[in-house]
Order: sequence, then C-alpha cells, then structure tokens
Amino acid sequence: VTIITFFMVHLIPGNPAVTILGEHATPSTVAALDRQWGLDQPLADQYWLFIDRLFHGNLGESLYYGVPVSSLITSRLPATLWLLCYSAVIAVVISVPLATLAASRKDAVRDHVVRVVPMLGLGMPAFWLGLILQTWLGTKVRLFPVTGYGQGFLGHLYTMFLPSLTVAVALCPVLIRSLRASMLGVLGAEFVTTAQAKGVPAPRLLVRHVLRNAIIPAVTVLGINIGYLIGGTLIVEQVFAIPGIGSLMIGGIFDRDFPVIQAVALVYGVLVVLVNLLTDVAYVALDPRVRFDA
Repeated sequence: VTIITFFMVHLIPGNPAVTILGEHATPSTVAALDRQWGLDQPLADQYWLFIDRLFHGNLGESLYYGVPVSSLITSRLPATLWLLCYSAVIAVVISVPLATLAASRKDAVRDHVVRVVPMLGLGMPAFWLGLILQTWLGTKVRLFPVTGYGQGFLGHLYTMFLPSLTVAVALCPVLIRSLRASMLGVLGAEFVTTAQAKGVPAPRLLVRHVLRNAIIPAVTVLGINIGYLIGGTLIVEQVFAIPGIGSLMIGGIFDRDFPVIQAVALVYGVLVVLVNLLTDVAYVALDPRVRFDA
C-alpha cells in the first residue's frame, strides 16, 4: 500500500508548492519550498524518508495545513468509523428481515420481489443516490440534515442517517441474496424437518434454528463488502460534507498534499485488515463449533 500510494501520488500533475503559493509564484520561491519539504530529492530517497518516519510513528506533516498528519487523521477518523458502523447496522436491519421473508416462501411473489427490488441499489452510483436522498428527505420533506456530522451520540445518529443509508443501499442486495441462499440450504437440513415434525412454530423455527445456522456465510459476505465499501465512503463523505478521512483525502488530492494522501491510504488499508480480522473473530461468537486452534 505504501509503495503503490507513494509513487502514484507523484504521478498527479502539479506541484504542491505551486498549488499552495498560487500560479503567480516565482520559480525561486517554488524551489525554496521544494527544498524545505524535501521534494527536490530523488523519489527513492523521499520514500525511504517516509518509511523511516512511519516506523517511528510519524506520518509526516501536512503540506497544506502545516500540522502533523496524525492529528488530522485522529480528529477526522471518528466520523468515518461512525459512517462505516452505522451503514453496516442499517444494512443488517434491512437485510435480515427481507432475506427471512424471501426464504420462508421460496419462488413466491414476495421472494421474487425481495430478490429483484434491492438489486436496483447495485446500479445506483453513491453520489447520485446521496443527492436524491438529500433532495427528498433533507430539502423537501426536511426529515434529516443534509450535511454535517452532528453533536453527541443522538446527534450523530440523526445527522448521519442519510449518508449511512446511502452506503447501506449498496450493501443490502449482496447481503440479502447471500443470507437467503444460506437459509434455503439450512431449511433442507434434517434437524429442521425434525423441528417441524415436533410442531415448532414457523417464526421460532426461522429465527432460532434456521437464521442462527445460516448467519455465518452472511457474516463473511458482510465483512468482505464492508472492506470493499471503505473506499467508497470517500464520495459519500464529500457529498454530505462529513469531516472524515475520506473528505480529507480528496482535499489532499486537490491540494497535492502528498503526506496526507499517503497516510490516509495507509489508514484505509489497516481498516480493511481489521474488518477482515473482526469477521473471523465474529465466527466464534456466532458458532461455538468454530475454533481457531483446531
């Protein structure tokens, strides 16, 4: 991640010194600022300096803001984590009932509706869906704020609903299809037939027996897609003016702020690894039969 990001950001047209000083900056002032930032050195030397600082816990200093990059990320990371977690919760709240409804009557009308309608979410660009939600639920109906992050726990829940719903809409179709397929597979198991023969009510059978055993494959799909959507939150943060690390990275790209871009890309990489790790750990909590020491 560090290698690819470092050399890709240097392919971006433009000079950070010219971006900050303006187009009318003289060559001498641009050269002086390049020397101050070390941008006049060979790329290999600049990368080695970046890695050396990284191993000492130093992500460098922002060229645009003039403050340590770590402080910028620390102040903005909570908003991004809120968006990711809130989106996952909304996706689960929507997907589990719909998948259960579809699996309970295979090939019925409601099954086809649940399978087809959510698929529209895959074809909707996040920025377009975000603008639609802002226009209808934010501006016309005025149910939710259209920008910002909110204050306090309840403020975050209220203000972040629209952007989180925007991210969740893209996650729901895949999660619904995966959970439905898993539940249909469990419905054909012998223990389900035995439970039906004993007269276990259908709602209890679906929730306590079928859903519980079908959830693990869906957790895998959820974890993989959350990791995939981590990069997709950049656009959503920009649309809803959320002060997260995604909007920080987009601003860094426009400002040619190399240390910010490199640090945020590294943080996103770490988040993807952590999501995959938490997905594996969740297996043990959901299914006692899973053991890592086996």
